[in-house]
Amino acid sequence: MSSEAKKHYTLEEYFEIERNSDTKYEYWDGQIFAMTGASPEHNKISVNLIRELGLQLKKRSCELFGSDQRVKVPAWPPYRYPDLTALCSKPEYEEIGGVKTLLNPALIVEVLSPSTEAFDRGEKFSYYKSIPSFCEYLLVSQHQPYVTQLTKESENKWIFSDVTGLQATIYLSSIDCSLNLSDIYLGIEFSPSNQNPIGERL
Repeated sequence: MSSEAKKHYTLEEYFEIERNSDTKYEYWDGQIFAMTGASPEHNKISVNLIRELGLQLKKRSCELFGSDQRVKVPAWPPYRYPDLTALCSKPEYEEIGGVKTLLNPALIVEVLSPSTEAFDRGEKFSYYKSIPSFCEYLLVSQHQPYVTQLTKESENKWIFSDVTGLQATIYLSSIDCSLNLSDIYLGIEFSPSNQNPIGERL
């Protein structure tokens, strides 16, 4: 039995594909991966987050980016598209082929999907930690009002907390904002058993 070898893409080829396509691609170890469409729940949560944070940041010297903003991740060569990023300092970019890549996010948010949750919680987080400015990470469940927050305390220590239930509130120290879970999940319907999942893990 034989198998066809996967093509190994150079960074120059990756940038060329990105420039000439309406599809977003992530690059890792010579391979490129198309970013496929998300569920309606995923999109609603992302919109809710952008709306709520945008209202709080609009009169401040902060920047908020959606999932179209590419981010450089030094430990995982080299480019990802988080669901949301934010910072309250001057944005720094790497520009290649006319495409700007953000270098200094403070907050990164990922809305979890069943196929990516384990990776988002584990390896992806370890790679994101190689971004010097990165100091807060939110993992937002689609299927129940449940958010994991990781906040950097020192170079080798992160504080972990689970926030559950629609009455809960999260304070984001990286950008000095607060989020009500009821606002994050506005328009999302849960089954009764998933509305207050205290102590449960996805």
